[in-house]
Amino acid sequence: MNVVPLAIEQWDARLKDILSDMKGQPINVHKLMAHHPELLLAWWNFRNHSVTGGALGTRLGELVILRVAIHMRAWYEWGSHVDRSLACGLSLADIERVKSGPADEGWSPQEKAVLQAVDELIENHAISAQTQKFLGQTCSVQQVFDVIAIQGMYVILGGMINSFGLDLDDVVEKRLPAGINQQAFEAEYPRD
Repeated sequence: MNVVPLAIEQWDARLKDILSDMKGQPINVHKLMAHHPELLLAWWNFRNHSVTGGALGTRLGELVILRVAIHMRAWYEWGSHVDRSLACGLSLADIERVKSGPADEGWSPQEKAVLQAVDELIENHAISAQTQKFLGQTCSVQQVFDVIAIQGMYVILGGMINSFGLDLDDVVEKRLPAGINQQAFEAEYPRD
C-alpha cells in the first residue's frame, strides 16, 4: 500500500478548522492522516493537548515524545521533536541524553522517573509500582496520566510514520543542527 501525504487541495472540507489551526501549512503527518478525515478530526484535540505536554509542560512532554521516538525508531518523530525541543528550551545535550534514557546521571529525579515510566510503558505496557512511587514524589496524578497518554499518542503516530515511510518536512529538516539527520539516526536505531 502506497499512502503519501495528501495535498491540501484534496482535503475533505470538514478539515477546514485543522487547516486554519495550522495556518494553512499542515505538516506531513497531518497530510498523511488527512486520508482519514474522521480519525484526524477525532484526534486533533488530543494532539493539541499532547504537543504542549499537557500537565507535564513542554520540557517534560518533549522528553516523553523523544524517548518514544527512540523506542519506535521513528526518524520523522525524532527530527520533528528535536526541532520542537530546542524551540522550547531543551539543550542539544539534553536531547542527546534522552538516548541513554533514565540511566543517565544528568536527569532530575522527576525527569528520571518520567523517562523510566515511558520505558516501562513501551516494554511492559504498564508503569511499575516502584516507578509510580517515584513519580508520586514529584508529579501530580494529572501529570502521570499525561505521561501515559502522550506516550500512547506518539506510539500511534510512530506506527503510522514507520508504516508509510513518512519524510520529515523540509522546513523542519533545515532547522536541525548539524549532525542531526535521518542517516545518522537510522544508523543508530535501525528498524530491521
